[in-house]
Amino acid sequence: MASMPARHLLARLSRFKYDKSMTDRHEHFKIKIAVSGAAETGHLTEEALLKAEEVGREVVRQGAILVTGATTGIPLWAAKGAKEESGVSIGISPAIGEREHVEQYGLPLDYMDLIMYTGQGYSGRDILMTRSADAVIICAGRMGTIHELTVAFEDRKPIGILVGPWQTDEEIKLIIDQSHRAAENPMVAFEADPKVLVEKVVQFVKQTKIEYYKTAGSSGAFGRLCEGNDCLPIPSVKPITAK
Repeated sequence: MASMPARHLLARLSRFKYDKSMTDRHEHFKIKIAVSGAAETGHLTEEALLKAEEVGREVVRQGAILVTGATTGIPLWAAKGAKEESGVSIGISPAIGEREHVEQYGLPLDYMDLIMYTGQGYSGRDILMTRSADAVIICAGRMGTIHELTVAFEDRKPIGILVGPWQTDEEIKLIIDQSHRAAENPMVAFEADPKVLVEKVVQFVKQTKIEYYKTAGSSGAFGRLCEGNDCLPIPSVKPITAK
């Protein structure tokens, strides 16, 4: 069978109408939200734990993936909520492997689909966790939570602060107000309702997250770039080829 002349093939391709409803959206483009909070919760009430669980549920209900520090306390309750909504939960561990995670750090394996072992201790883990997510939600916490907040703020990440009968939200507001840098990251929301808080954080992310869509073409390559809520087409992105 003779091949179709190139000019005829190009003419057909030019008439092809691409249906965006058939876009094969890669899992990577799901929004990833990190939840930060106290691993030791002896100073907190049951309400703080249940609120964290509800934050985890809302992350999944609103189509996102949960990321935590693979630890006990508030993050574990958020992971529990995410899994009870049949969502995806990823843990970022300070340990070098599963045995160190459990035996030396005393951390759980429950409610996580995947645990990444960083081998970088708590402070290194904090940085990797916040940078693995598109946004960070801060619940009732302690010093490590403040560290994750400052990393996210420095990186200009969207941040949600859960307001409740604990001091963390008030301390964070004071830190931001008196930092003389509040204007550097306007994507910070304070809310008591987990549903509203996650909604605001998701909207922040949609203003900044870059996505690639598969376009109709003879190569089938990713060729159109979308950015922000309007997702306006930008000229084709040239693929990087190995040398």
